[in-house]
Amino acid sequence: MKEISAGGVVYRHREGVTEIQLIQDRYGKMTLPKGKMEPGETIPETALREIREETGIDGRIVAELERIEYQYSHEKRGTIDKEVHYFLVEATGGSLQAQIEEIRGVAWFEPLEAWKRQKQSGYANNDSVLAKALQALRIEVD
Repeated sequence: MKEISAGGVVYRHREGVTEIQLIQDRYGKMTLPKGKMEPGETIPETALREIREETGIDGRIVAELERIEYQYSHEKRGTIDKEVHYFLVEATGGSLQAQIEEIRGVAWFEPLEAWKRQKQSGYANNDSVLAKALQALRIEVD
């Protein structure tokens, strides 16, 4: 069975400083907003809807970043082939508010702090996604 999700690295420019949004998931890990595609949606529509639902922020897609594929086991549906599409998304409005049913929190971070938190307590498969986003924003990290 195949499952498609989409999400993104959300950024904003505030008072001359670029900030990156990270969420803390229900397991305490730092991650990026994403979620499952609904019937009739395009992949970009899924990404923007999930970002809005999980974080309260509206955005516009600036670029495609990466597609990650992996498998996981579901107790009822068996092996799931998961495909996750990530986009670079510029925040255009809304107000920051975590969807507490699904995540513990959401916050804005300066780019190097976001990178540090990703490396310390994020999922390894998000390293390249965030690195590509920062590169697209012309921000260098180690």
